Amino acid sequence: MSSGRPVVAVGAHVRFRGSRWQVVALAGQCVRLAGEDGSDEAVLAGHLFADPGFALLGAQVQQPQAAPRWGLFETAPAAAREKALAWQRHIREVECGLPGGPGSSGPVREQYDPKQHTLAEREGAKAAELTALGFGRVSRTTVQRMRLAYRKQGLWGLIDHRATRGPSPTGRADERVVAAVKEALRRQRGRSKGTIKGLMPMVAHILKDRHGGTVAMPAQATFYRLVHQLSGPADHPAQPVRTPPITEDGRGHTPTVALRPGEQVQIDTTRLDVLALFDDGTLGRPEMTIAVDVATRAILAAVLCPGGTQAVDAALLLAEMAVPHPAKPTWPDALRFTHTPLLPRARLLTLDERLQGAAARPVVIPETIVVDRGKIFLSRAFTAACETLGVSVQPAPPYAPTAKGIVERTFGSINSLFCQHLPGYTGSDVTRRGRDAEREACFTVAQLQDLLDEWLVHYHHRPHQGLRHPVLPKAALTPNQMWAALVSVAGYVPVPLTRDDYLELLPVRWQAITERGIRLHHRTYDCDLLAPYRGQPSPVTARGGKWEVHTNPHDARQIWLRLPDGTFAEIPWIHRAHVHRPFNEQTWQHIRTTITRHTDPDSLEADLADALDQLMRRTRTGNATAGEQRLLARTQPARTPLPPPRPAPDHPGEPDSGAGRTGPGTDTDSLDDLDEEQDLDAEEDDAEGPPGVPYTGLGLYDARAEALKW
Repeated sequence: MSSGRPVVAVGAHVRFRGSRWQVVALAGQCVRLAGEDGSDEAVLAGHLFADPGFALLGAQVQQPQAAPRWGLFETAPAAAREKALAWQRHIREVECGLPGGPGSSGPVREQYDPKQHTLAEREGAKAAELTALGFGRVSRTTVQRMRLAYRKQGLWGLIDHRATRGPSPTGRADERVVAAVKEALRRQRGRSKGTIKGLMPMVAHILKDRHGGTVAMPAQATFYRLVHQLSGPADHPAQPVRTPPITEDGRGHTPTVALRPGEQVQIDTTRLDVLALFDDGTLGRPEMTIAVDVATRAILAAVLCPGGTQAVDAALLLAEMAVPHPAKPTWPDALRFTHTPLLPRARLLTLDERLQGAAARPVVIPETIVVDRGKIFLSRAFTAACETLGVSVQPAPPYAPTAKGIVERTFGSINSLFCQHLPGYTGSDVTRRGRDAEREACFTVAQLQDLLDEWLVHYHHRPHQGLRHPVLPKAALTPNQMWAALVSVAGYVPVPLTRDDYLELLPVRWQAITERGIRLHHRTYDCDLLAPYRGQPSPVTARGGKWEVHTNPHDARQIWLRLPDGTFAEIPWIHRAHVHRPFNEQTWQHIRTTITRHTDPDSLEADLADALDQLMRRTRTGNATAGEQRLLARTQPARTPLPPPRPAPDHPGEPDSGAGRTGPGTDTDSLDDLDEEQDLDAEEDDAEGPPGVPYTGLGLYDARAEALKW
């Protein structure tokens, strides 16, 4: 048995007397050396080792015999184990002359005596003996190979591994067919999943292109078995894509870690699994956009809209999460920030007075936002809004849903904890939908938004299994508790957002101010405020004299112009008094397709405004087509910022100088006066804010003052 020390053997190189020598022979205590210059010398071993400059050059320490792998050894069949034990006795006899190993008792047979025969001679004698014993035709090389395997792996190296070899995943299938199946699975990656049978024509086509029809297709059962064995969880045609937490390239899911609030916020949009009543009386699943903080698992903002979520909605979502969310007067005190004992109220109230009337929800300013590669999140409006607030946008890798695993899982929590308890719940798919889901639907989108806002406060008081404190790892924390623990370390910076800040987040256009006003998509925006700027270039010379204009895609009845002093001025559409409801660009483009072109642009715009008003009237009375109803049902998912308050008249009873039209209190009964009265009512509703309108961060209102209006 080797002790693990360097060994001076024949062929080894040593340094002796300052020169390099090679050991060419060993005879007892005499070592014969051959020098590099062709000289040779016989030296006693003791004299050689006593030389001060002696060194064994290029010596490799012989490793001791490996420990027996009993766990693997027991998995081998009984016959293979018995044969390995027999080989062990023969290997020991070759090495030391005793079958029981060094230190065992018993006589040493003459042909295996190390003092009389070399190792090669003993291996040859053992090969002849094993052949005579019925081991088959055993050569000296076989004995040497088994001896080295025993030295390296112990008993496990003496096992016949043909008995322990597992079955091949592909069996006896042709390797060319296996390669063709793998290529077909690779081509289908990222596409809609079909059936296994649908892969057979593709595999046959690949075999024909590569081998010219010389390789036959396997049987259908064999082909199915090959696909089951070769396809991964994300590639299997018969399995859902989102079932396993594995990406399509085989990489496992890496958990996302954040150590402070807002370090990483994940945003995504999906359809809510609840049917809602749209404004035109139709039913549909509204779209929900949420922002989830990774560090606290808090849902910072959640906004519902009937459909067609645009970049402006995502931009306003940024402002939602950066300001405190107001508490409704009808909510219990337990949902208010000032009545939650787990939050650092005294400290935060001195930093941000808006928290006095806010809900008990975390307020986080995002540093990095992780989004998918949807158009609304990669648009210029959204990225510009993120740049304005100092937020970094990080697009997720393509075809990698696990990159936003936290927000995807939060959608499931909303469905299980909130949606399934509402009337009109549709289930996650059509197989889980009830028969009377359409009849049970009774909430509008605005009412669902109110319910969702209140439920979110309860959600932040609920323990989350993914939130653990280092001191108490067995106790699950709530999002509010985790936010309170992290904000005490990371700090809190209030962000005051005014009306102009929200206007900054709207999409920007550059338009010229002509004598007629501002023309945008065959609409004219004009008012007396534009008088000093008509035909004048803007101070921004880089834009060729055009003026900066901000638009709301969901409400085209007005635009906002940036004046030379940096403030915004609201410029109304000249036909705004003729249209009583907000309309978006899609509705306007639809109206343009129904009107024959005119030579006079003024008459064309008037006809377009009249056609738009008639469309809204038909929708309100139920006479519109299905396409028109769907078109108008998806308007105004984001509220228009409120204009500054008008100055009160100098004397009671005098009409407002800026009105310029007959008020609703006159004795006229004309249709125009009725339209004006409806328009004024709509403006008052927008100003006061009905209970069903979702809050979009347009400034924190006073809860007590709001309660007096209800």
